[in-house]
Amino acid sequence: MNSDAIILLAKKSGPTSFGAISDVKRALGTKKVGHTGTLDSFAQGLLVVCTGRLTKLAGYITAFDKSYSAVIKFGEETDTLEYTGNIIRKTRCPSLKELTDAVNTFTGPITQTPPLFSAIHIDGKRASDIARQGKNVQMPERNITVYSAQIKDTLFNEDNTVKYALIDFSVSKGTYIRSLARDIAAACGSSAHLIGLHRTKVGSFSIEAAAGYEKIKNFTIDSAINEMNENLNKTDKSQKEKQNDNEKLKKEIIDTRQDFTQELSVLCGFTNLTLTDDKALKDYCNGKPLHSSLFDFNLHQLKNNSLVAVFDKNKTFRGLFNKDSEGRLHHNFIIN
Repeated sequence: MNSDAIILLAKKSGPTSFGAISDVKRALGTKKVGHTGTLDSFAQGLLVVCTGRLTKLAGYITAFDKSYSAVIKFGEETDTLEYTGNIIRKTRCPSLKELTDAVNTFTGPITQTPPLFSAIHIDGKRASDIARQGKNVQMPERNITVYSAQIKDTLFNEDNTVKYALIDFSVSKGTYIRSLARDIAAACGSSAHLIGLHRTKVGSFSIEAAAGYEKIKNFTIDSAINEMNENLNKTDKSQKEKQNDNEKLKKEIIDTRQDFTQELSVLCGFTNLTLTDDKALKDYCNGKPLHSSLFDFNLHQLKNNSLVAVFDKNKTFRGLFNKDSEGRLHHNFIIN
């Protein structure tokens, strides 16, 4: 079986992203595996996994926009901005109107401060490692875009304030939903943290097509609360249940693995070009300068800032090149 593949994997809450992709390694019998954007341990949802020589694609898929469903608990903020952290602040909960008004202001281009507990590097060290040492860290702000934010469900306190809210977000790369929850709550005069996070899309890839989706497809306020309690209480399955789940997931991974086809390339937003013949293939794979005769296509017609996926005459993916903002052509990588 060809180990060069794209795998859509539905990660359960609990394991790290690194731990989750070990299922892909075992299923396909390869050690060369890379995912295209980490999910926190407490989170679940879509991981786009590249295997074999296609791991070179991972960095480009990481840059895609993403969609999430998040369950936010109001009235308490934790140091990690999710339920495994320590509570550092308690406040009142917001009214539904306050929450709705706040959510509506968090769309479009905004500035965000990432969580202190994150994988972002500060002076060569992870911010989370510095935070665990009890040191103060000044997190740099970043520009992000929230394309949409919609309240899908709420659960109220006895005083009719919002205790939990399920909100769908569509965001640009580099957006932290934990920070959005914190900032939305602050805009309500409240505090908050996440008790559940479910990534539903990465670019044009959707969770519904992912191996293991059946195990996590029903994401609600109640399911997030139950999952949180199970994780906190370390509720575990029997060895037989684990084995059955692992065997089923292995089969799903094998059955749903995808070669990097021209159709998949279009889903990734790349422009496709096909090499004309064996000589063009040899020249391209040897890294010779890119020119129109390799493809029977005038490369001057490519738009600037284009990413181009190269295929041979047998429709096998051979590499990626780009046309930069000044119209210059550069090899990104070549697959021989």
